[in-house]
Amino acid sequence: MKSSLIALLLPAAASARFIEANEVNRILPYTDAFLEEVETPERYLIELEPGKTQWVTEDEKWQLRREGLNFMDITENGDLGALNAASKATPIFPEKVQLQSEIHPLLKDLSKDLLKEHLEKFSSFHTRYYKSDYGRQSSEWLLKTVRDTIKEAGADKYGVKAEHFKHSWGQNSVIATIPGQSNSTVVIGAHQDSINLWLPSVLPAPGADDDGSGTVTILEAFRVLLSSEDVIKGNAPNTIEFHWYSAEEGGLLGSQAIFSDYEKKGRDVKAMLQQDMTGYVQGTLDAGKPESVGVITDFVDPSLTAFIKKVIEEYCEIPWVETKCGYACSDHASASKAGYPSAFVIESTFGESDQHIHSTDDLIKYLSFDHMLQHARMTLALVYELGFTDFEKLKSENEMGEL
Repeated sequence: MKSSLIALLLPAAASARFIEANEVNRILPYTDAFLEEVETPERYLIELEPGKTQWVTEDEKWQLRREGLNFMDITENGDLGALNAASKATPIFPEKVQLQSEIHPLLKDLSKDLLKEHLEKFSSFHTRYYKSDYGRQSSEWLLKTVRDTIKEAGADKYGVKAEHFKHSWGQNSVIATIPGQSNSTVVIGAHQDSINLWLPSVLPAPGADDDGSGTVTILEAFRVLLSSEDVIKGNAPNTIEFHWYSAEEGGLLGSQAIFSDYEKKGRDVKAMLQQDMTGYVQGTLDAGKPESVGVITDFVDPSLTAFIKKVIEEYCEIPWVETKCGYACSDHASASKAGYPSAFVIESTFGESDQHIHSTDDLIKYLSFDHMLQHARMTLALVYELGFTDFEKLKSENEMGEL
């Protein structure tokens, strides 16, 4: 942000020193330049839908968000997807779930108490706004918590690790990696930042549901996944990563940076699932509808989405319901734009989701940890199923079937 004129002139005013008649005035000639800086706020290039872009100020960003419009801030990542555009292949996923005997015992270890403990701490930061020092602090706490989880499982001895993916704005993303037999990777994501859309730098933004709930949901799935010796010893055919993205609220900035880096490095991401808001069910119940997992169907990979429905049917205790959220509504959009198959699940239909978000009122008291547990079950089951999927074999079998 540009400095204000008052702030720039304050040192001179504070000195209270007169300028001699023959002395060069080193302050006044620069006034116009200062005013020009003050009156020209920084502008950002945003993408509101594929191919539709416009330049906006940061205040205009928040105004668009208040109006319910989502976008990607592509100022620094305008080339995302350019490298993979020509080589994008049709992804193939299993026709059915197969690892029930391994997964069902793990589901029993998921803990509502830990979900609550972690969310109480995570939503206690004044805000997790990505440009604030609170946002930096919350990211540091998250990285430490993920690393402690790895150490407590004894997984660090086998090369499981968690690191910051650093960003210029201060709040870093967090990536936990469980090495597999290949570099092909399955990604589970959530965003760690929160925002108050009225005064992001000043007002509280506890972000309990958006996206504290998704953050702790995938953290709990990660914890239980590490109790599998097959997983931590690297016996899965694929590498597994858990991502906690910074600056989703600013236009998917953290996830764009990560998937731009992956695209440029030629990383082979087989699937990416985003968990954004997993705890609110009251809107669904008030509408007289059954508690469900919302499965997003627009701007996602249809094959991965179809497999997720099968995972919910087998491993969750509630049904799924289809819903839509529009372009760039969460971090899966960054993976998708980079050419990677992505999907997104949410707490309910989009219309019945939490209306307390982006304010001081996004609080734990409105959330259901039983519902979060269902999302954790789905996350754990999906990452285990896909982590142990031999995608090359699946591709060969599909090609043979087409002959």
